[in-house]
Amino acid sequence: MTKLIAIINVVAWAGFWAFGYLALSADIQNTGQMITAVVLAALGAGLGLWAYIRLVRHSESSGYAPPPKRAYPSSNEEGNA
Repeated sequence: MTKLIAIINVVAWAGFWAFGYLALSADIQNTGQMITAVVLAALGAGLGLWAYIRLVRHSESSGYAPPPKRAYPSSNEEGNA
């Protein structure tokens, strides 16, 4: 399942960049093409972000990547009340 999510991640981000470029380079008078490209780019970005977060969560829970250090100090450090 992780490989499938990784493939979805790559395809979604590729769609985001491709359709984002098409949206930016579309002719101003052709609003239908521009709106379609913007919507598809937004879907690619959303799906890519979702897949990336799923992959990060999986890698942290499986022990492949260490969880990030939190900004909260532990209660046994000096200077804490």
